[in-house]
Amino acid sequence: MNTLFSSKTIGATTLANRVAMAPMTRSRAVQNHTVGELTATYYTQRASAGLIITEGTAPSPNGLGYARTPAVYSPEQIAGWKLVTNAVHAHRGKIFLQLMHVGRIAHPLNTPEGAKVHAPSAIAAAGQMWTDKEGMKDNAVPEALSTTEIAATVADFAQAAKNAIEAGFDGIELHGANGYLLEQFLNPHSNQRTDTYGGSVENRARFVLEVVDAAIAAIGKERVGIRISPYGTFNDQPNYPEIDVTYLYLADELAKRGIAYIHLLDPSGSGAHDALFADVRKRFGGTLIVNGNYSKERAEKALQSGLADVIAFGRPYIANPDLVERFKSGAELAVPDPNTFYTPDAKGYIDYPTLD
Repeated sequence: MNTLFSSKTIGATTLANRVAMAPMTRSRAVQNHTVGELTATYYTQRASAGLIITEGTAPSPNGLGYARTPAVYSPEQIAGWKLVTNAVHAHRGKIFLQLMHVGRIAHPLNTPEGAKVHAPSAIAAAGQMWTDKEGMKDNAVPEALSTTEIAATVADFAQAAKNAIEAGFDGIELHGANGYLLEQFLNPHSNQRTDTYGGSVENRARFVLEVVDAAIAAIGKERVGIRISPYGTFNDQPNYPEIDVTYLYLADELAKRGIAYIHLLDPSGSGAHDALFADVRKRFGGTLIVNGNYSKERAEKALQSGLADVIAFGRPYIANPDLVERFKSGAELAVPDPNTFYTPDAKGYIDYPTLD
C-alpha cells in the first residue's frame, strides 16, 4: 500500500517519498528579485522532502507584485537559483520551481521600473498588500491585457520554464491557484472579457491551457505540473456556479496533455471538497498532489484510499526542516512563528532546529 515513505515517480522525476514541501511565499529575495545563499540554505535544510516546490517566482517583471519575492527572467536571477538547485541536489533532493504571475495582486511600489500591473479585466482586487516603502497599500487597478499582451505573457512563461531548467530545476509548477493571474482568467468575477478569453468555461480556461502548452513545448510535459484551488476565495476570488464544471473541464484537457501532475489545494483544510478532488483525479488519470492542513494520519489515509499520490505540507515545513524524519519517528512538531513568515532576514527562516 502507498505510504508517505514509499517512492513515487512523477513525470521524469523519482521521489524518495510522498511528502512534498508546498510552495510558500517567504519574502527573502534581495536586490533585483534574486535569491542567494540564505535561500539555498533554507531549501537544503528541507531536502529530505520527496519534492520541494519553491515559493512563487515571477516569469517576467510584469509578474511581480509583492515585496521581496523572487523572479527567474534575468541571468542574475538564474544564477541565484543555481545556488539553490545545486545545494538541494547535493543532498539528493528534488525541486520544482513554481512560476507565479500575480496579475492584479500587485502594487507598483513592489514592481521594477517599467513593469505593468496586468489582469484579464481592469478590475482591482479588494484588499491591501505590504510595501517596504510606504507600508500597507490598496491593490492596484490593473490594465486589461490585450490579445497581443496575452501572447507575450504566454511566451514569458515558456521562457521562464526554459530558464528554470537552465537553473537546474527538475521541473516547474504553474501557479493556477490563490487568485493569481491564471486563476483570474478562470474566475468570471475577475474575468469579464467578451473576446475568446472570456465568457464560457472553455474561453476562460483558454489562457491557462495556452500557458500549459507553451511550457510543454519549452521543456517537455514530464517536467510540467500545475497548482489549482477550486472553491478557494483567497485574493478576492468568490465562488461561482460553474466551479465544478470549470475544473473538470480543465482536468480533461490536462489529461490530454499528459503533464506530470495536478496539485490541488483544499481551501477548507478539512476534506470538504474530496468529492470534487476524486472526480478531478478520475478525469485526469495522472499524479495528484493534495494540500490543505494535512496531518500525518490524514495524509496516510488519503494515500491509502487512493485520493492522492503525494501530500504537500506547508506551514509544518516552516518550523520543521526535518519534517520527514519527525513523521518517521513520531516526534512532536515545532510550531512556526507567524511574525517572521515574511520578514527579510534569517530569523524564522533558517534557524529552526532539527531533531539532531
